[in-house]
Amino acid sequence: MRLQSLNVVAIGGGHGLGRVLSTLSFLGDQLTGVVATTDNGGSTGKLRKRTSTIAWGDLRNCLTQLTDDDSVGSKLLNFRFDGKDELSGHNLGNLILYALNDIHTRPLDSITLIRNMLRVKTRVHPMSETPTDLMAFYAEGRCKVGELSVDDMATMPENMMLAPLVKALPETIEAIENADLIIIGPGSFLTSIVPPLLVRDITKAVKNSKAHCVFIDNIAKEHSPAGELTIDQKLEWLAFNLGCQPIDAVITENLKEQSNSVQLIKQSLASEQVEYFHDKVKLVDALEQTVRLLEQQKAQGLSSVTVTDKVVNS
Repeated sequence: MRLQSLNVVAIGGGHGLGRVLSTLSFLGDQLTGVVATTDNGGSTGKLRKRTSTIAWGDLRNCLTQLTDDDSVGSKLLNFRFDGKDELSGHNLGNLILYALNDIHTRPLDSITLIRNMLRVKTRVHPMSETPTDLMAFYAEGRCKVGELSVDDMATMPENMMLAPLVKALPETIEAIENADLIIIGPGSFLTSIVPPLLVRDITKAVKNSKAHCVFIDNIAKEHSPAGELTIDQKLEWLAFNLGCQPIDAVITENLKEQSNSVQLIKQSLASEQVEYFHDKVKLVDALEQTVRLLEQQKAQGLSSVTVTDKVVNS
């Protein structure tokens, strides 16, 4: 399998990135996840209100999806307190990472310690080690701050940025520079996929990388303004906000989707157990075919838009 020989970087957040990392966990330390850290809701939001810290929830989720569901470590990290006291709603994994961060110099050191305890070989990086929030600007002049506010809006923002501006980890930039394949998505477009790409040195590294860049579309239509956008409209929005459009191909289950700018790989991807999850075997197969197709195009000196859409029935 071609994928087994590649260095892969996956960028995103939420359950989508965790699913990709879990699917490709056979790559071990050839795989690096770059995780959004702008969430300000739930247990993470409570911790961020208490003191200045990055959002730990998506990082914890990615770590637990890289472990056996039945393991003690996974159950501990996913344990959530109930009741009506101050611990109510908190996730134990978030609290552990938060506490370790108070002990260590860097958030990455805390994550690495948990990785080692769980025997997770895949590298998991926060998009930045500096706390930051999403800011969204709308046509009518409104500005919303924080993921929760962005999620509540009924229209697409014209622009988004991070406040304050933050830098990526040197280890993340090195991983992107050494990558053969960069994966973006799936997940909530505005609050999982976009935040890491708003870190300027991450986008610059992706833009300058020689790696193939693949966007994985969601199985189900997301309940946000981004859910109304076509693939090309999403890519145009990214180009306008990032100053570049680095994506070479899109993997989608939507057979009706069309694109004038990138290669589309249309294939059945949904899991039979949970219909809005990507099936791991199908996703590996789609990525494998996409990589081979892009390598073939590169060898022939073709751009992604000169080859017609490939539809794979499975």
